Amino acid sequence: MQYAEPPAAISGGYDTQVFGFRVQSAHEEWSRPLILRLLGSQHDPRRALREAIIQNTVATLGYPAPRVLVASADAVALGGAFLVMERLAGRPMLDTRWLGVASALAETQARLHVLDARPLVEAMESSGARETVAFASLLAQLHDRIERHALDGLRPAMQWLLVHQPPPPARPVICHGDFHPQNVMMASGVVTGVLDWPNALVADAAYDVASTRVILGLVPIELLGVPPAFRYLVQAWRRLMLARYLAAYRRCRPLDLLTLAYYEAASSMRQLVRVAEARVSGRLTPLDISVFGERVAARFRALTGVGPRIPAAPTRPDRSRTVGS
Repeated sequence: MQYAEPPAAISGGYDTQVFGFRVQSAHEEWSRPLILRLLGSQHDPRRALREAIIQNTVATLGYPAPRVLVASADAVALGGAFLVMERLAGRPMLDTRWLGVASALAETQARLHVLDARPLVEAMESSGARETVAFASLLAQLHDRIERHALDGLRPAMQWLLVHQPPPPARPVICHGDFHPQNVMMASGVVTGVLDWPNALVADAAYDVASTRVILGLVPIELLGVPPAFRYLVQAWRRLMLARYLAAYRRCRPLDLLTLAYYEAASSMRQLVRVAEARVSGRLTPLDISVFGERVAARFRALTGVGPRIPAAPTRPDRSRTVGS
């Protein structure tokens, strides 16, 4: 194949590189604008195959996820496992609007939660990886990472999560796990798609809502590129948006607030483990050296009464990398 447009870097998450490109092809699906998502070398290469199954299954169910054309666990050819997928039209939600964000976000997320999760479970089962989309698998993974990196300050908090698990939901749903405005694409006021599915699970819908609340409420304003003079206003807007988001979601679907609190603690632990690992390994992003980790630890303490401890943040490195969540 020849390029119609050669690969050009696009801002991505903290652990991936993203490139846009086009090729000259007689096949319609290959002639459209495409995305190459290249995973970092620290990841299990099989993650690319998992993401492809999730995105393609969700897209087949009628949800606007980008279809994956090729996924490879071969980390040799490009320096990491990779996916090639269709490029969605539009821009991230907050780049296109600030008004009505809460309701648009909640409605798009609730639309995901009404899908039948069985096709995804069956697709993962056929690939031999059914357990990787279970909430219990997430807890086991977090526990293993805490032990592997000797994150002693997180052990009591992790034990609290294991002991206080709520009953499994009667109807588990597909949860995105990283659902926030910058992963939702819009064009002309319409949602065109939802990006970044590596954290997807089949679990209680409250887990997905809780993950969104942690991201919306605790990521420092200064990391979002807001000028200092406007941070107070943006912080006030964010508090209002967070409350409206929860209210809008509850208008779409019922939500038990006690269950939500547990899953918010679990979502906080996911972020704490990631930040702690980054601080121990030195693979840092601006998010990892910000007050985000300390804010999340304080939120976990407020929810559970157990105070997790994470390694102190080192001196700030180069801030040129984009914020991941």
